[in-house]
Amino acid sequence: MTKTQRGFTLIEAIIVITITGIIAGMVAVFIRAPVQGYFDSARRAELTDIADTAQRRISRDLHLALPNSVRVSGGNYLEFLQTSGGGRYRAEVDNSGAGDILDFTTLDNSFDVLGPPVSTVPGAQNLVAVYNLGISGADAYKGDNTSPISTAGSNVKIADKQFPFASPANRFQIISYPVSYVCAGVGTDASGNGTGTLTRYWNYPIQASQPTSFTTPGALLAKNVSGCNFNYDQQVITQRAGLVSAWLQVTQNNESVSLYYEVHVSNVP
Repeated sequence: MTKTQRGFTLIEAIIVITITGIIAGMVAVFIRAPVQGYFDSARRAELTDIADTAQRRISRDLHLALPNSVRVSGGNYLEFLQTSGGGRYRAEVDNSGAGDILDFTTLDNSFDVLGPPVSTVPGAQNLVAVYNLGISGADAYKGDNTSPISTAGSNVKIADKQFPFASPANRFQIISYPVSYVCAGVGTDASGNGTGTLTRYWNYPIQASQPTSFTTPGALLAKNVSGCNFNYDQQVITQRAGLVSAWLQVTQNNESVSLYYEVHVSNVP
């Protein structure tokens, strides 16, 4: 007995392949838009997260800025002196005649803290600043009203210093170090991607003039930056408060996300 075996003919195979291709093409047309929408949404979310994280970091740092220390250069450089704490210094002796006051009439190298003991930050510059006005004669960037701390606690010891002005509220701040936010290489390339970066620099030497180049390594906060601008209004409402505004735009694949942020800073020394 013989058994006949049959398979697909070439014509049948071609018909099946053609029909499968038509069906696959129809399916691709319908799912292409949802898939592309998913990738677009994911890209927008990533861009928004990059910009928002950078803006929040700037805001958090600015709330610790020394009064009257914020300065902006060229719209791309934001600098301020970051503080780690502060308190009130003793201005008068107690009823028994005891107490270490901060003397503004001569060189002094120690004073009592009224309130909780203060501490310093390991590895930071740790400078005492008194009544920083940001003007000539009372400018922390020039060292007019700052002195390095040698011992913290309830009795703060500093290098010999005669501070130019007493604080009306007997207040002092402890400067950790300067901080700069720098936007560099801002623009867009032929592929529709931002070419700039936003970088944070800190703990470099304090300088009278605002620096625009840094030898210390920085922390990259954002890349693909296509737009960036910092602005500072020292007296937005009264002399007691300033306003820092920051605009950041991040671009990938010809799609951009822009965020504008405003931060109030205290200018009461």
